[in-house]
Amino acid sequence: MSRIPRAPSEAVIEVRGLCNRFGSQSVHENLDLDLYKGEILAVVGGSGSGKSVLLRSIVGLRQPSEGVVKVFGKNLPTLSEHERSRVERRFGVLFQKGALFSSLTVTENVALPLIEHAGLSRNDAEHLAAVKMALAGLPLSAAEKYPSSLSGGMIKRAALARALALDPDILFLDEPTAGLDPIGAAAFDQLILTLRDALGLSVFLVTHDLDTLYTITDRVAVLAQKKVLVADAIDKVSETNDPWIHEYFHGPRGRAALTAAQQLNEV
Repeated sequence: MSRIPRAPSEAVIEVRGLCNRFGSQSVHENLDLDLYKGEILAVVGGSGSGKSVLLRSIVGLRQPSEGVVKVFGKNLPTLSEHERSRVERRFGVLFQKGALFSSLTVTENVALPLIEHAGLSRNDAEHLAAVKMALAGLPLSAAEKYPSSLSGGMIKRAALARALALDPDILFLDEPTAGLDPIGAAAFDQLILTLRDALGLSVFLVTHDLDTLYTITDRVAVLAQKKVLVADAIDKVSETNDPWIHEYFHGPRGRAALTAAQQLNEV
């Protein structure tokens, strides 16, 4: 049994006719997808299906070959630099490996966006950074550590704290539980769910973690055949007549994740 999805509201992200090509290789062709306000949308797909490329296209790190990406109703490439910066400040991005600055402490990593984009003094930024680190579940002892001395789970939480620094409306997460042990991954999933509910975030989540899909997502979008093959509640997606979907959701790991979700719902 999956979670009961939220009723769709207005779309905060609208992707229409997206094409991404690398030379003669096409990754996406005529891809359409929406992210609704307040939902957790997971994007899944096989290796090479372009999950991270899609995320980078939406946040403006890659210019699509064709198509339109609207965020809050605005087409980013058509905006002035000032207007685009204002929209992008409403994004929080957690990259797959954290992408923390190795020469900065955790506090300095989280404070940096507040200094550079919000114009806060270092002292004020570091005070606010402490609040964001607490939201991300980081212990006080992590504040003055450098990324090289952090565990994988703490790196994820530090990167999450930095993604939350500017009070974003949309949180982008690229494989947030990759490399975490099952207990750490489950705790991170619940943290994302709690933050979504407490802060009213919309969450765009790239993942391959079946436990994550069954426990916190409202909808799942499957990338296949260079487009979004289906985007719906997980129980409907899992019954889609497609070989990759059947193998992914009904293989041993998929069955185990479904059983775990059902047991959790019964508690």
